[in-house]
Amino acid sequence: MRVVFMGTPDFAVGILNALIDSKHEVIGVVTAADKPAGRGLHLRQSAVKERVVPLNIPILQPEKLKDSLFLDELKKLNADLFVVVAFRMLPKEVWEMPKRGTINLHASLLPQYRGAAPINWAIINGEKETGVTTFFINEVIDTGDILLQRSVSIGEMTTAGELHDKLMTVGAQLTVETLDKLEEDSLKSIQQDENIARNATHAPKIFKETCEINWDEDFTIVQQKIRGLSPYPAAWCRLTNIEKSSVATFKIFDAALLNESHSKILARQDALIFPCKNGSVLVRTIQQEGKRKMSVKEWLAGNNPNEWVYPKD
Repeated sequence: MRVVFMGTPDFAVGILNALIDSKHEVIGVVTAADKPAGRGLHLRQSAVKERVVPLNIPILQPEKLKDSLFLDELKKLNADLFVVVAFRMLPKEVWEMPKRGTINLHASLLPQYRGAAPINWAIINGEKETGVTTFFINEVIDTGDILLQRSVSIGEMTTAGELHDKLMTVGAQLTVETLDKLEEDSLKSIQQDENIARNATHAPKIFKETCEINWDEDFTIVQQKIRGLSPYPAAWCRLTNIEKSSVATFKIFDAALLNESHSKILARQDALIFPCKNGSVLVRTIQQEGKRKMSVKEWLAGNNPNEWVYPKD
C-alpha cells in the first residue's frame, strides 16, 4: 500500500524504519516543524525528519493541520493509508482523507492508558504488563476501533527508557503486520469496550511537578516513580546541605528496593540509600543541579553524604 507516515520523536522512527523495510511504500512523511534549540538557538529537525531526509521522501511540516495548502499537498500524495505514531491530534479533514483510513500505534493495551505518556505511567503505577495497540483514528483521541494488540511484560527493574525500546520494536512488527492484513482484507476492527474504558487508568502528560519525589511515600511507590521517569524527564528531589545551609536539586535515575529502615541518607560503597516509608531505595546514578549526570561513586569522591538531609517542610 501507499503510505503517508506521521510522527516526530525517536519512538516513531523505529516504526518508520520497519515500514520502509516492508513491502509497503512510504510516499510521504508529516512531522513537526524545525524548532530553535540549544544556546545558539539553531534550528533542530525532528528525529523522523533526520531519518527521512537522506531518502528523498517528500516531507511536510505544517504549523496548522487545517491549512489549505497542507491539505492540498497531502491529498496530492494519493495515499491508501495514513500511519500515525507519536504525533499530534489530527483534524477530521486529515484522518478521513485516505480511502483505507488512518491508523495509530499507541504504546498501551487500549483502552488502558489512553493519553500522552502511557509508557511512563505504566511503570509509575506498578503494572506488570503493558503492550501496543494499532487502531483506527476517530474524533476522540485514543478511542478508535482496535485492529491488533500485543502484550509486553514489565520487569521489577525495568525503566521507562528500556520499556520504550522494547515497545518500539514490538510496535514496529505489529504495525507492519496490521498493514499486511489490511491489504489482504483479513483484519476486522473491534470497538473499544467503554465499560472497561470508564474504569481504565489514564496516561496524562508528564509535568515537572509530577516528577518530584516524595520520600514520605512507600518505598515501592518511590522506586516505581524513579524507574517510570528514567532516563527522561527524570525524577527529582531537593536536598539540604546542612554545612553550607543551601538547597540543591538532584535528579535520580535508578533505584533498587531495600527492606531496610533508616533515619538518614547513607552511603554504601558505590550507592546512596534514601529512607522512605516501610523501607529504603538504593541509588547508583544521580545528577546534582549544575553538574553532569554521574555515578554515585564519582559523586562520593567529592561529597560527604552526611552533609545532605531531606528539607524540612
